[in-house]
Amino acid sequence: MKLAPILLFTYKRFESLKDTVQALQQNPLAGESDLYIFSDGCKKEEDLKQVTKVREFIKTITGFKKITITEQEKNKGLANSIIDGVTSVMKLSDKVIVLEDDLYTTPNFLNFMNEALDYYVDKPKVFSVSAYSFDLGESKTDNDDAYFVNRGWSWGWGTWKDRWEGVDWQVKDYESFKNDKRRRKEFAKGGTDLNIMLHRQVSGLIDSWAIRWFYHQYKVGGLTLYPVHSKVRNNGFDEYATHTTGAAYRFAPSLDAEQSTKFKLPEIIAINPYYQSKFQKKMGILERIKYRLNNIFRKIFK
Repeated sequence: MKLAPILLFTYKRFESLKDTVQALQQNPLAGESDLYIFSDGCKKEEDLKQVTKVREFIKTITGFKKITITEQEKNKGLANSIIDGVTSVMKLSDKVIVLEDDLYTTPNFLNFMNEALDYYVDKPKVFSVSAYSFDLGESKTDNDDAYFVNRGWSWGWGTWKDRWEGVDWQVKDYESFKNDKRRRKEFAKGGTDLNIMLHRQVSGLIDSWAIRWFYHQYKVGGLTLYPVHSKVRNNGFDEYATHTTGAAYRFAPSLDAEQSTKFKLPEIIAINPYYQSKFQKKMGILERIKYRLNNIFRKIFK
């Protein structure tokens, strides 16, 4: 099995980046994997010290087959960094694994990602692989180590060149989509936040590669594979957060404790009704209201 290159995107998070790299180095497949590090340039003058610290650190990283560092002179922002970075590496590889500098991975993260990317390479309906998963419990109707739902996630993920190519990053068909209630309702099955995020993206209120990626997945009818027990925890809910808002407790996963390096992946490529229902509830309006109220109370009684 040819291992997928790892792409690591970083900006100014020095401490969390160290944790991300140290956790990744604990993966047995790290030493056999190529690592591409993309360091974004300063957005504000006051970020220079942190960016410099990050760049000094990434030059000391070891433990991988080959390390390639790209330092941007100007700030591209996360969206353009990921779109351009993934596209550039896809010229050299037919698959990638993508991480950001605030993600803690389990020691079997690379095993899971590479096994899944290899297993479903010729199954175009499988649009991406997510290493992160909510704590949704375990289905009693199957004993697979992973499941399919109709939405992707951006906290440790992988995909293939033929899925990545052809994405309309300009979302040129948004006007027709916006006026089609049926399509908007279908898109919202992946989460009540999706239509809002897409509208904000097209309106220039946010700059997200992920919502455009999720929208393309919806249009082509793709599915994302998730592990039952997450291989990733997001440590990015801190003062440096620019694209993750909220509290860590809302997204706290059930981290993989068994550390298996072999997985029982679903043979049938179809939405798993148990996990899809749980996922939709987690990303539904009631859960969001509950979270916001909980967050207000936490601030009041802090």
